[in-house]
Amino acid sequence: MSTVAGPLELRPDEVHVWIVEPERILEPKLLDAYWGLLDADERAKQKRFRFERHQKQYLVSHALVRLTLSRYAPVAPSAWSFSTNAYGRPEVKGEWGAHLRFNLSHTDGMALVAVGLDAELGADVEDAERHGETVEIADHFFAKPEVAALRALPAAEQRGRFFEYWTLKESYIKARGAGLSLPLDQFAFHLEAGKEPRISFDARMVDTPETWRFMQLRPSTRHQAAVAMRGARDRPFRVSWRFTVPLESDGPPRVEDA
Repeated sequence: MSTVAGPLELRPDEVHVWIVEPERILEPKLLDAYWGLLDADERAKQKRFRFERHQKQYLVSHALVRLTLSRYAPVAPSAWSFSTNAYGRPEVKGEWGAHLRFNLSHTDGMALVAVGLDAELGADVEDAERHGETVEIADHFFAKPEVAALRALPAAEQRGRFFEYWTLKESYIKARGAGLSLPLDQFAFHLEAGKEPRISFDARMVDTPETWRFMQLRPSTRHQAAVAMRGARDRPFRVSWRFTVPLESDGPPRVEDA
């Protein structure tokens, strides 16, 4: 197994996204190594999942967080400690917590962790092939401009656009650290081909569109992802993302510039 090298350089106008596919990791030695990185609370939570695939998703994704953070700071992966805010968002404790920000998201087939500096940060990944309602959810919970734009598309394109909206909205509320206490119908995303997603707010929302940056990612034909970071729109914004098998190998980086 390879060791974690670091520290990597991370600029304030940049987000790094590390992506893993838990179901593809089959080597027992790797999984045992991941288990050895978790703390007692994480191990207890992992065991509470009923299905083996969910236990594995939790194990791999939380090991990914620890190993990824150690790429940017001289802290052993097992030594990181975390706190949660009032809405349950995990944050780094200790001296690095003031500067190093991260956000974890996982779904069937994929997990990712986004890392940034000194700014509110959120990320989301969704399995766009999952079963269940999609457009019908938008009708009841999305902002009116989003519903209108969604329904104006050909029927065959509506499901894909739903997940674009959903991941962007999730990335924003996760960056705000307030979860679903933020009403989904009080902010809207506006999507134009070849342009960075824009956000607008209902008068009831206390926020400013010009202070947010967003990037959409399509890490596989099955998965849709989005990253949100608080930052002025007149500044550069870059998202670098790559696949990894933690403790084994990293794929080549891909860079998206706004």
